[in-house]
Amino acid sequence: MTVADIPEVYTIEVHSFTAPWKKESFVYEILHNQYSHYFLIEEDQQPVGYCGVWIVMDDAQITNIAILPEHRGKGYGEALLRYVMEFCKEKKTDHLSLEVRVSNTPAQSLYEKLGFRPASIRKNYYTDNGEDALVMWVNINE
Repeated sequence: MTVADIPEVYTIEVHSFTAPWKKESFVYEILHNQYSHYFLIEEDQQPVGYCGVWIVMDDAQITNIAILPEHRGKGYGEALLRYVMEFCKEKKTDHLSLEVRVSNTPAQSLYEKLGFRPASIRKNYYTDNGEDALVMWVNINE
């Protein structure tokens, strides 16, 4: 993902989250955050999803992952997450974590399919409605 992709990524963001990131946050992540890596998945050369990951030493954390609503259920999320997991393996990370809304059972099912396991709850994590987040982890290099 590059700065030129931000308008399309922002469209995905606002259609996916009730408290979307600002465009400036993506600019910062791409240009100034040395730990961040962002990836797109495309259909017919148009972005339909993206994923961000921070890698700090041997740990990685998914910052966000989203697929346009009309493209969900087509395997894009799984393909994108598998790609990011492989990228993390190549970067020699040991663990990958993420937060997911406790109510987002479709996402949790995908993460469990790829080896993520529930680790803890972050109470009142989401600022839009105070929903808890489920923290999930996977050991990358096992």
